[in-house]
Amino acid sequence: MTAVTTAISLQEQYFPTMTCFGCGPANERGLRLRSFPDGETVVARFTPWPEHNNGLGYLNGGIIATVLDCHSAAAVVHEAHLRDWPALPGAALPYVTAGIDLAYLRPTPLEAELRLEAEVTEASYEEMTARVRVVHDGKPRAEATAVWKRWRPRS
Repeated sequence: MTAVTTAISLQEQYFPTMTCFGCGPANERGLRLRSFPDGETVVARFTPWPEHNNGLGYLNGGIIATVLDCHSAAAVVHEAHLRDWPALPGAALPYVTAGIDLAYLRPTPLEAELRLEAEVTEASYEEMTARVRVVHDGKPRAEATAVWKRWRPRS
């Protein structure tokens, strides 16, 4: 096994009881993304399931959107941790997705390990922006800009 598969992921470190379908370590039926810092980039490996087929033999666009959103979450929460910007009382995470602008660049293989990459490009206490992409065979398959805003729980 490689260090990436045996190390504690950012998800396991920062939100181990989260049940999010894409990145929640506590969701046994979810994708359970595992993201790791690598310098200024956060990386993950993801291998789609046969059920993620778009009907044409490629990865479904909704699954792509999910992994991009959830992988950007790892980068944003990690950046918040590095800056000592914890979640506010009553919030499960310090930030929540406010929007994602996604581009599908080329077909994404269904039966291949994919590399996810994310960098926080802008960070303030109120809002963060992350650039995130799916890469296979050295080529970006999809990329997105995700905007995250401070999660302020309301009753």
